[in-house]
Amino acid sequence: MVVPLVYAVLSGFKSTDELSRNPVGLPDTWVTSNYTDILGGGDFWRLLGSSTLIAVGTTVVVVAVSALAAFSFARFAFRGREALFTLFTLGLMFPFAVAALPLFLLLRSLDLLDNPLGVILPQAAFGLPMTIVILRGFFREIPAELEEAATIDGCGALGFFWRILLPMARPALGTVSVLAVVGSWNNFLLPLLVFTDSTWWTIPIGVQQFQGQYSAEYARVFAYLVLAMVPALALYSVAERQLVGGLTAGASKG
Repeated sequence: MVVPLVYAVLSGFKSTDELSRNPVGLPDTWVTSNYTDILGGGDFWRLLGSSTLIAVGTTVVVVAVSALAAFSFARFAFRGREALFTLFTLGLMFPFAVAALPLFLLLRSLDLLDNPLGVILPQAAFGLPMTIVILRGFFREIPAELEEAATIDGCGALGFFWRILLPMARPALGTVSVLAVVGSWNNFLLPLLVFTDSTWWTIPIGVQQFQGQYSAEYARVFAYLVLAMVPALALYSVAERQLVGGLTAGASKG
């Protein structure tokens, strides 16, 4: 896993000629301008800001909606609950590419093209199945005695959800938040479909455009790819323990 990352980082410090002559060795001359030129330009930071805004917006929507839905599926018994939950889980098998055309027509009719909401809302919708599955498994492991005690103390269902369940579900909430952020960060097709104006382009689209513009300068392309990966890798490294703990928290009873 580390080898391609190290190769990309080192390649970004080479010139294109040296990369052709010496593709796997250390740079003879460390060409830092490949990185500094990208960081010194405004385009990369604009793409970074757009990706951050969309990722945060998607995460807030998908976690808020999924937490309420998972709470209903885990703590309430109502007719058709399992059938409705199965309908949500079927969304895991529904590829985005199948919905590309009808989604584009829907967004156009709602005047959401070239609008961040045109990416945030569909991403949140496609993120609901996995998020609900993870949170429901965690919520079901919360002892019923806690809910009974809260009810005796005069705490209603929403009060129990907000004051007790959510604080106890921090590992699971952290997990689904990381998954939502990284999924949004790496999404290419949906932003490409929605944004025709470069103002709202995201990092993956910027990578494609940069590769097209500097197709013969492989070293600069490597540098751009490394810088594009840094935020997602940083988030994973910081939230790794939270991610693993949240995924396994609701896996077993006891």
